[in-house]
Formats: sequence, structure tokens, C-alpha cells
Amino acid sequence: MSKEAPTLSLLANSPIRPSLQHLVQNHTLWTAPIIILLFALVVRWSIALNPYSGYNTPPMYGDYEAQRHWMEITLHLPFSKWYTYDLQWWGLDYPPLTAYHSWLCGLIGSKINPAWFALDESRGLESAESKLFMRSTVVLSELLIYIPAVFAFCQTLYGNAYFKKYTATVLILLQPALILIDHGHFQFNHLMLGFTLWAINCFFTSHFVAGAFFFCAALGFKQMALYYAPAVFAFLLGRCFTERAGCWLFIQLGLAVVFSLGLLFLPWLGSLQDLAQVVHRVFPVARGLYEDKVANVWCAINVVIKLRQILSLESTVRLSLLTTLLAILPTAVHLGLRPSRKRFLYALVNTSLSFYLFSFQVHEKSILLPLLPATLLVLEEPTATALFVNTAMFSMFPLLKREDLVLPYFITILLWNWLLTGFKWSQKNAIESFTTVV
Repeated sequence: MSKEAPTLSLLANSPIRPSLQHLVQNHTLWTAPIIILLFALVVRWSIALNPYSGYNTPPMYGDYEAQRHWMEITLHLPFSKWYTYDLQWWGLDYPPLTAYHSWLCGLIGSKINPAWFALDESRGLESAESKLFMRSTVVLSELLIYIPAVFAFCQTLYGNAYFKKYTATVLILLQPALILIDHGHFQFNHLMLGFTLWAINCFFTSHFVAGAFFFCAALGFKQMALYYAPAVFAFLLGRCFTERAGCWLFIQLGLAVVFSLGLLFLPWLGSLQDLAQVVHRVFPVARGLYEDKVANVWCAINVVIKLRQILSLESTVRLSLLTTLLAILPTAVHLGLRPSRKRFLYALVNTSLSFYLFSFQVHEKSILLPLLPATLLVLEEPTATALFVNTAMFSMFPLLKREDLVLPYFITILLWNWLLTGFKWSQKNAIESFTTVV
């Protein structure tokens, strides 16, 4: 934990402070959540005006077309074909909750214009109206799940300490990486992260079973939520040993997980073949150790040692599994023995970052997972968080440059750093802040 003096000095020049003080002086502090929400939405819609993954680049287009195509196939095909239909054209490769969400979005969109999601015939569709609808689904999904989770987290953690509460809310909501990936590149990562954050909120208020449901929802939306699983498991197991009715809590948690996952996979439980196909699509081991130029250990080593040429696919899987387990083990054991709010947040950072650095089949966008808990600690570790956010953004630059998002890339980085520091770091405070990280 950082010392208080550098923490305060780092945030002392944040423009958020005088803005909140102005609201207090005018007895209008109640408007702060509304102003924050509206500003966050304006930033998101501004980013959405820019190009997206695969914009005007046939024949395969990009992630935008993948998301649109999933809405198309889930709308028109039975459950049994969701994970088997024409896999060469953006076959569905996320867990069932993503598919259900795609179905709902496709259903709503087809009521407006059936041509947007006509089976096969709508491939590569980029009409202005359909793009507006697709962008709207991202904003609305975030407005319903992720944004309320952020407000709830800051309320739970800081209560009536309005400066801390609203400062944290602003810095979390305007964290640039998630905004650029979801509203620029085009994805729905905020739903996985939102469900995870709701799980954290439940754990912090001792609603452990409800938290287990939310975390299963995160897993059911994107399998990358497994990056958090060791920390969640260790925290809940530790609580089972420290709570008075720990044995009953353990049983409840087990039932909650089984029920949640069973409900998510219910349409495929009648056929082992269909269920196996879902698992095969969700965990595509054959794709290799990593994709593109992701800033993790294996990609860095590849500059000197070509592991994918030296080792077989099975060997690289075992190697990544072993190194990941070794990296997460100390944190998980420590958290399980001494579970607490603070240790849980740090453990989420450590385990998710360990997965990002060492696990199999990592993508550049996976950095969003350690970024969430790191950003939640922005008031506790402002310097470390700032370094992490800016480094993560640097690692994502090749991806965002390829999609013509350079201008919003720099604008969102500058905006976030300005909100954090006001660009008024003194040399003394910078040195003090850096030493607390070291």
C-alpha cells in the first residue's frame, strides 16, 4: 500500500477536486453522479464515431462483423447449430451467455429492420443505420451492467467520502483501454467485466452466493474471466473457513456454481456431442500459444527462441499451464489464508496479470482483465495504476493503429492522465510517488 503523502500529492492537482468543491459550495453535489454519467456517455459516443475493427475491409471484415454475424446466426438457427454453422465465417467461439446476448440484440434489431440480420445475405453489411444500431447495443449494454457496477463499487468502498467516491468513479469509467476496445474496436468486454465487478460488490457486502452467480455470468459471457478464477476461489474458500457457518456457505456456493453453469449450458446438455463442440469452440487450443504481437512472455521470448517451432502444441500447452500455476500460486495461497477486501483486489491484479503473461492463447485485448482490478485501486495506488494503464495502452497501440484509432487513442490517454494529475507533477512528488511503487 502506498504512503498517504505521495497519494494525496499525486491527486492534489486533479481537476476533479475543484469541480466537486464547486458543487458542494453551490449545494448541488447531488448532480455529481448525473454529470459523471453524461460525460462518460459523451466520451463513449465520441469514440463510436470513429472506425471499427474491419471497417470497409472485405472479404472477412473484422470483429464488428463477427459480433453482427453472431446476432444473425443465433436469431435464425437452433441451439444445436450455433457453434457449428459455417465456422470459416466468424464461427461463434464464446460461451453461451454471449450467444444469448447476441440473440437478444439480433431480435431487437430485426424488429427495426430484418435485413440487418438476414441469414447469410447480411454478411459484411455496413449501412449507416445498422452501424448506429450496433454501436447503440454496446452503449446500452454498458449502461445497464458495467456503469452501475462502477457506481456501486465506489459507493461500497468509499461511502459518504464524496471526493474519493466520485474521483474513483470518474477515473474508472474513463479508463481509456476499455472505452477504445469496446466503443472503438467494437466488442462487449464491459459485460464480462461488469458481471465480475458486480461479483466483487457482492463479496464486499458479504453476499457471497449472489457474487458466485455474477462471477459465473462473467465466465458464461467470456471464458477469459477464468483469469480471475484463482483469486475468486481462494477468497471464497478462505471465507468458508473464517465464517461461522462456513460449511453451509461452501455447500451454497457449490450449488450456486453448478446451477448457474447448468442453466447457461442447458440447451446443449442433452447431447454430449453438442456440448463437446461448445467446449471445443470456447477453448481453441489448436490456434497456438498466442496471437499477433501480444505483450506477454511468450511473444517476447519468441524474438530470441522460436518456441512454436521447437516445441509441439501439447508441450507449449503444458509449459504455459505450469508457468501460469507457479505465478498465481503464492497470491492464491496468501489470499486463501488471510482473505480481506484489500488482498482480494490485489490478488485479482496478480492472478489476471499472471494469466496474461504466461497462459495459452493470449490476445492483446486480454490486458483489459488485469486493468480492471488495477484501475479499481487507483486511489490506493495512483502511481502504479497510472504506470500500468499507460503501459497497457502502449502495448495496444499496434492494434488500434491498424484500425485508424490513433487520434482517439491519444485523446483518451491525455484525458485520463489529466483527470488523474492535472499535468502538474512536481519533480519531488514524482520521485516520492515512484519510490512507493518500487
